Amino acid sequence: MSAPQGTGLNAILEEESLGKAVDRVLLGRLWAWVEPYKGRVALTILMVVPMFPLELAPAWIVKTGIDQVMLGDEASGTGMLDALLRAPEGWAPLVWLASLFLVVSISSSVLTYAHMLLMVATGQAAMRDLRREVFDHIQGLHLGFFDTYPVGRLVTRATSDVEHVAEMFSQGLVALVTDILKMIGFAVVLFAVNAKLALWTFAVVPFLVVAAVVFRLKVREAFRSTRVLLARINATIQETVTGMKVVQLFTREARNLRDFEDLNGAHRDAWHKSIWYDSALFSVVELASGITVAVVIWASTGWATAGVIYLFINYMRRFFMPLRDLSAKYSVMQSSMASIERILQLLDTEPAIRDPEPGWERHVAGSSAPAARGEIEFDHVWFSYSGADGEGAWVLRDVSFKVAPGEKVAFVGATGAGKTTVINLLTRLYEVSRGRILLDGVDLREIPQAELRRRVGMVLQDVFLFSGSVADNLALGREDLDRNAIRTAATAVEADRFIMALPDGYETEVRERGTNFSTGQRQLLSFARALAHGADVLVLDEATSSIDTETEAMVQRGIHVLMEGKTSLVIAHRLSTIEDVDRIYVLDRGELAESGSHAELLEIDGLYANLRRLQVAGDVPGELALFADSPATS
Repeated sequence: MSAPQGTGLNAILEEESLGKAVDRVLLGRLWAWVEPYKGRVALTILMVVPMFPLELAPAWIVKTGIDQVMLGDEASGTGMLDALLRAPEGWAPLVWLASLFLVVSISSSVLTYAHMLLMVATGQAAMRDLRREVFDHIQGLHLGFFDTYPVGRLVTRATSDVEHVAEMFSQGLVALVTDILKMIGFAVVLFAVNAKLALWTFAVVPFLVVAAVVFRLKVREAFRSTRVLLARINATIQETVTGMKVVQLFTREARNLRDFEDLNGAHRDAWHKSIWYDSALFSVVELASGITVAVVIWASTGWATAGVIYLFINYMRRFFMPLRDLSAKYSVMQSSMASIERILQLLDTEPAIRDPEPGWERHVAGSSAPAARGEIEFDHVWFSYSGADGEGAWVLRDVSFKVAPGEKVAFVGATGAGKTTVINLLTRLYEVSRGRILLDGVDLREIPQAELRRRVGMVLQDVFLFSGSVADNLALGREDLDRNAIRTAATAVEADRFIMALPDGYETEVRERGTNFSTGQRQLLSFARALAHGADVLVLDEATSSIDTETEAMVQRGIHVLMEGKTSLVIAHRLSTIEDVDRIYVLDRGELAESGSHAELLEIDGLYANLRRLQVAGDVPGELALFADSPATS
């Protein structure tokens, strides 16, 4: 099997071309995951109403103490709010004001804590739903997608990208809305206190708006670059760790390190660029805040009280605080926008293989298909991994054959002849380009994938075992498979003996990729798994090609038990293992060249007979012998 060339590079270029979407469009799409929690979002924003007066009160209390108590300016305390702050009889004015300050500070802290808790909890709840949808979507994509999309990038989408979006919600989006409301509130209060002085103090704001716009235009690309490079770093690490055996055997450590250093250095440079813009905006806001204080002192000299001057300086600093933090918030927003773009790109990838519309059962039940169990038919099937119709792109060319219920057939052929492709199409991991494949007379496209794969059991050459116990790996989440059913299946294929010899028997933990089991043991576990799941069609993809001769005898006994009463398709590596099957199909460059029993194929003295002679004479592995004799390589 081979994937189309260049598609991996195309995926990278497509990802790097992201960023054309408008922010409000991205946020609009993100709302789909936030909408179920809109009540919490509204409450988070409404909490600004009681929080804002509590934020205003401390400075006003200090103003009152300066003007009325320390300077004795009673004329400055004629307002309604000043009257409320006046000490009741029996209280010293400063003690009363200090007590109010303490109560306000405690109340503000409690509300701020509740506000932050609600904001973060709401964001995490929405992102939990998003992460679940990303994970579920990844599982539903066709196998061809994973041929071209690096695993490290997929991990980045479901983990750090989703975390960036959650961070945007809790520290960016909602915080930005509340900050804007507070800034408007501070401006209104300052204009109410002294409109003339407020006009002077807000004169610098237009310059800050220009600086913020320039910052927005510059920093977006920097953050997009960091996300692309981080995804590449994840993909490189994942590929290196997965292929560590090959890396060490071929001493590629130095080469891999050089490649990684290039990526790591590029990522560092991209972050330096974004940090430079961060620092620039922060410095500009700090400068504007300092200029504003100078303007307040200069413009208010001689006609504003000391308390009013303090009030303006305090409120203006609080007004500029969200602007000063805008660099951090905007950094979060832009980093998150890049993450949203990539998440939505993944979610917009349509599965190439879809289930039929609801009601497929009625369609099948009403069809004229025979009531056989496990009949398979390939009807003029053409297939190309690239999807192209050009000559030379086809992996299978007009392949037709039928396997009767309970029949055992084998496929042999050179590497690239199309043997594994036949299996991939039968399990609908890929979709046929032309023609159709029938199971019990029903087109596979009319059967839900879950139903199809329940009926077709797979035993692969490379057995994958998941983390968890041995029993978990045999059941694979099937709740209807109890321990007795699992052990019965394991006993039938002779896996029970070595399982019971393990320290914890069926509860023994499986290490990553099953490294605590030999190749033969992993293969027997895969037989037990297939037998326990009760499929009526069995597919064995070179299940004995990596097993030594001694282990093969035990595995062969397991195979015979596994195949009993099932329609079986075997991809053969050693021809000695398929002599007793009912029919052998010989594939040559995507076409069905020969078919018949072992004896019939030897009698016609074609490709199969030639392969058999080479294997017997020179003990040459089957695929190599046939490939060496293929006209394509002669």
